[in-house]
Amino acid sequence: MATGRVAVSASPLEIRAVRAVRSAAPVTVLALGVFAAVRGAGVLVLALGSWWAGRDPVKVLGASWDSVWYLAIAGHGYGRTQMWADGLAGTGSVQSDYAFFPLYPVLIRLVSQVLPGGLLPAALLIAWVAAGAAALGIFRIGERLLGPRAGLLLVGLWAALPHSVVLTLAYTEPLLAALAAWALHALLRGDWARAAGLAVLAGLTRPTGLAVAAAVCAAALHAILVRRSRAPGVWLAVLLAPAGWAAYLLAVGVRTGDPLGGYFTVQRRWGSRFDFGAGALRSAEQVLTGGHVPLATTVTVVLLAAAGLLAVLLLLDRTPLPLLAYTGILLLITFGGAGFFESKPRFLLPAFPLLLPVAAVMTRARPRTAVLVTAGLAGLSYGYGLYLLLVARVPL
Repeated sequence: MATGRVAVSASPLEIRAVRAVRSAAPVTVLALGVFAAVRGAGVLVLALGSWWAGRDPVKVLGASWDSVWYLAIAGHGYGRTQMWADGLAGTGSVQSDYAFFPLYPVLIRLVSQVLPGGLLPAALLIAWVAAGAAALGIFRIGERLLGPRAGLLLVGLWAALPHSVVLTLAYTEPLLAALAAWALHALLRGDWARAAGLAVLAGLTRPTGLAVAAAVCAAALHAILVRRSRAPGVWLAVLLAPAGWAAYLLAVGVRTGDPLGGYFTVQRRWGSRFDFGAGALRSAEQVLTGGHVPLATTVTVVLLAAAGLLAVLLLLDRTPLPLLAYTGILLLITFGGAGFFESKPRFLLPAFPLLLPVAAVMTRARPRTAVLVTAGLAGLSYGYGLYLLLVARVPL
């Protein structure tokens, strides 16, 4: 007797795919939970501290320093210029909003059209979603290279960095970290089209988005020159990856009347230029000789730690080329740029591959020890975040 049911048989490949998704899902959720727990507690601490200091927590999170510029661009477009005769921003600086790349403000404006509350909630939502997406991408890279436990530790360490409070502010570092993590993950899987597309978006996010394009180009050139690849996607990746970054620089140049140098002129007027690290060395020297400026000691320690971890990555034979290229270029831009010395640790937040050696070492420790170390680092990060935003109040 017919029952009206149709039997559908799945192929072995489909069955394996379903099982892989089901087995991976709990670990993925756990990775996101680790990040949400560490940074969620940080938001709570910052909110309580803001209330205690008589400040609006939402404005502290969403309208601090660079966030104000992004909100203004999202609301009114480009064209704002601010001049300073002297003081914190630097003697005689002329600050133009052309220094800020367009992807984040565009997303803020789009999301604000459907999200109640205006631009500020939209900016925070985008930053928080991007930070979560970055955490998942970072976990996937750690899992692929070192295993699931190391991937979880990598996420926890990244969320507990000294300047990780920025991951919950209306800043572009979470968005760049997300695009970079998934672009690098795509490169590790040989997905050239996705990696190149994400590199284009990263290049429209921040000046340091160029590091993602560098990773794609380095991997593609290695495939072409060493492995003799002739796949069209590899060649296209080399051409496409830097397009977003180059397009914005050209657009600013055209608007300012200097197609090739206009953007760099804008940056110089902000007090930011590439001096091959001379300015950073002078600031670090002040710390070492005892004549340090506020926060410079912490910044110097972070920069020295980053340089040391990069050296470890270079010495490890198993570090994939895309991760080395991305991290190396990101550190080169950060170390070589003059101006805003206190902001350099923030610029390094997307440099998560630096934490791979630390996560590898921590996997050998007892789980309880790893948890206690991560929790301790998170506690220090919460206190430092309060200090940065409510006490020091210097440009992040």
